[in-house]
Amino acid sequence: MQGVQQQIEELQTKLAFQELTVEELNQEVIKLNRLVAHQQHQIQLLVGKLQAMEPSNIATQAEETPPPHY
Repeated sequence: MQGVQQQIEELQTKLAFQELTVEELNQEVIKLNRLVAHQQHQIQLLVGKLQAMEPSNIATQAEETPPPHY
């Protein structure tokens, strides 16, 4: 009976450590999600600034000259 009790205590100890590990990993995932969201926002800002600085190389239909055979 004492062996069964010891096994139960060992399992409870392992479970407690696993729960702690899962919580720590969850907190890391939350931090990484925040970091990714922040980086995505920064990239969107940079793309917006680049688009505002550099005009497009593609002419609009109004700016496009007709081909010579017209």
